[in-house]
Amino acid sequence: MTRVAAPVIEKSPSQTLKAQLLLRDLIVQGALKPGERVSELQMVDRLGMSRTPIRAALVRLEQEDLLEALPSGGFAVKAFSERDFAEAIEIRGTLEGLAARLAAERGVRPAQLREARALLAELDTVVRRETIEIDVSLYVELNARFHALVIAMAGSTALARQIERASALPFASPSALVPVQTRSPESHHILTIAQDQHRCVIAAIERREGSRAEAIMREHARIAHRNLERAFADQRDLALVPGAALIRRAEV
Repeated sequence: MTRVAAPVIEKSPSQTLKAQLLLRDLIVQGALKPGERVSELQMVDRLGMSRTPIRAALVRLEQEDLLEALPSGGFAVKAFSERDFAEAIEIRGTLEGLAARLAAERGVRPAQLREARALLAELDTVVRRETIEIDVSLYVELNARFHALVIAMAGSTALARQIERASALPFASPSALVPVQTRSPESHHILTIAQDQHRCVIAAIERREGSRAEAIMREHARIAHRNLERAFADQRDLALVPGAALIRRAEV
């Protein structure tokens, strides 16, 4: 009797994710320049991986808007203008504002409110310290958890998917521009304002004040806009912005 060999199962999801992360890092760090063509075979040689995960990773990065498909085949690294950066933050802030409004109008579970209060208390310990130095990495972590919680409170899978897509651009995530902010003499003051907005949006959600919750969340994104303007004015600050290598500056 002929023994049939068991099929070889390739761990493609993990390999695809690995390829995606490696490729994203090459793009964000500027190793692959805006407009540069990126092909499967080129990346197979560069990353030492098979074509299947490379192909899947390239498609995912196109969906994240970091690559664009070429009519002749393959992909090219996408170039962004300063306006693109600003619009990406505006879109993310608008969608998060909608999430806050839906959370307020639909109501949230007591457990979510308890989690929010616990997060606010943790953020207070970072922001209200007497020392001038702020634990930036801890603030970024807690800030990301706060934004994720507000999105979860909305209870909308479709909206969460759109926000995830909008935040996938490295410069558009809620904490992307915090490192730029820390270089400002007013850094601690700005963080205090941001924390007050965190607290106010949760209060608005708890009180079922949809319009107020949305307005606060959208205003919260304006802090990122101000940080972006600061970065564009100073090359040293711009170097701290994730994905700054993708900017194609307008010629004067």
